[in-house]
Amino acid sequence: MHKATPKDFEETIVFGSDHAGFELKQLLKKVAHEKGYQVIDCGSYSPQGVDYPDYIAPVVQEVLKGAMGVLICGSGIGMSIGANRFKGIRAALCVDGLMAKLARQHNDANILVLGERLLGKDEAISCLEAFLTTPFEGGRHARRVEKLEALIV
Repeated sequence: MHKATPKDFEETIVFGSDHAGFELKQLLKKVAHEKGYQVIDCGSYSPQGVDYPDYIAPVVQEVLKGAMGVLICGSGIGMSIGANRFKGIRAALCVDGLMAKLARQHNDANILVLGERLLGKDEAISCLEAFLTTPFEGGRHARRVEKLEALIV
């Protein structure tokens, strides 16, 4: 039996969406899988109407173990508000690849949040690729991330 190692989690991407993000989630899961990442899908599993808060905690639990996360709803706003209520989570709502790159580079974001109704497929793929390939820069940014964590009460 294979025991999970930290490297396994670095290469794991966990996805969650509501019905409004379902189609984009399916596409991005395929892209991630094709790039060699292990994919975990925490739902929803169809385009039938659901409540987006139900899909945040399962993704957060995996991210806190070391996976990278992606949450998708219609606008991305609700998912980002919900995810950022958890200590240790830095969820970034991004609308282009540069935002996703900076979210990783400067904020050590560990969940990418997207709004399916606001992004084209190519832009969403650009966000995912930038998010997954950009390392945290550390340095002066590490101090700022520590201060963000201290804000959670």
